[in-house]
Parts: sequence; C-alpha cells; structure tokens
Amino acid sequence: MKEKLKLTKDWVHNAYDSRFIKVFGLEYVAGKQYMNATRRDVDDLVALKSDEEFKEMLPDAVSCVVILNGAEPKLLLTYEFRYPTGQYLLSVPAGLIDKSDEAESDPILSTAKRELKEETNIDLTEEDKIEIINPLLFSTPGMTDESNALVCVVISDEQRLHLSQEGAEGTESFDGFVTLTKDEAKRILKQGKDDRGIFYSVYTWAALMHFVSGMWK
Repeated sequence: MKEKLKLTKDWVHNAYDSRFIKVFGLEYVAGKQYMNATRRDVDDLVALKSDEEFKEMLPDAVSCVVILNGAEPKLLLTYEFRYPTGQYLLSVPAGLIDKSDEAESDPILSTAKRELKEETNIDLTEEDKIEIINPLLFSTPGMTDESNALVCVVISDEQRLHLSQEGAEGTESFDGFVTLTKDEAKRILKQGKDDRGIFYSVYTWAALMHFVSGMWK
C-alpha cells in the first residue's frame, strides 16, 4: 500500500469562514494548497484525523430511504428546494447531525428519527423498521469532506400516516411528496431525471437503487 500523505494543523490555512461553510487550504507540499469546503471546524477536519479516528467518525448528515410497506411497497420521496441548483429536486428526507444527536446512544438513528418528524411528520412505532444501510458516504471528496449516512426506514402501516412538511425549519422549502412503485422507481432510474424533467442527487439515486434491488426486505 502506498504511503499516505499526512497533514498537520500547521499545514491547514483558513481561506473562508462563516457559520454554515468553511474553506481550508490543505498545503500538501510547500506553497501548494488543495482547497476543501467543509462544515467542520479545523479541530474536526477529516484530513487531520488519525486512521483510528477516521474509522470511528460520525458523518455530517443522515439521508433516509423511506419505504411504505403496504400491499404494493412504495418509496417515499419529497421535493425540496436546493439553493445551489435553483430547483426543487426529488429528494430523500435528510438533515445534519445536531449536537443533541451526538449525545444519543446512536446519533445516526436519532438524527433520522428527528428529521423524519420534521420533514414528513412521521413518528416511528415498534412495528416499523429502522436500520443503517451505510454509516458514512462521502459526497464529492475531490471538493469537500462532507458525508452522509444512509438509513432505511420501513413503515408497516401507510394508512396511519398524516404526511406534512409543516415542520420545515430555517431555509428549508418543500413542494410535496412523491410515492413510487418499483416500476415507477425503475423508470426514473432509467430516465436519469424525475417526471418533471429535472435531475436529482446521488442520494436520491441510492434510495431508488436500494428500493428496486429489494435489499430493504
């Protein structure tokens, strides 16, 4: 295995700092920096973690694959406005891990349950299933260290749900729900666009794939 580049805090330069996003220059050789956009403070940068810390770290956020397991199972998606695209994108319920979630016994599942309530008004019961599909996936590691866990939620009784997006907070803006059968999900996968003709995110693609593959069963 090739020896890895090891950075120290002395080789990290603060290029931009705000409440919601930071940009650090990672000086991989003298005078040359690789830019990294992140939500993390310098003390929590992924690039500075030891191998042990890297393997145990929490993701920045959690994305939920929500399946309504009725007579014909359906995948539940939302339309959420994504400011960098200027579009309502076909999306999964998702959100950042809060400090309060980090204090829980399972921060990933705690975040998933909270975000489900806020974005869909779903309260899980003992009859429902919730499990981690993947504990941490990087988004675009050539530009950012941001990461998401993927969680699968299977709702046992669709009829009890009273879906709502009234719990949206801050900059969040939604435009309704979409439920897809397996055949409909396959069609959107093959199209590469939703039924409005709009592209979607890689996490929506992952949810579609997890659903149509039957891995959720």
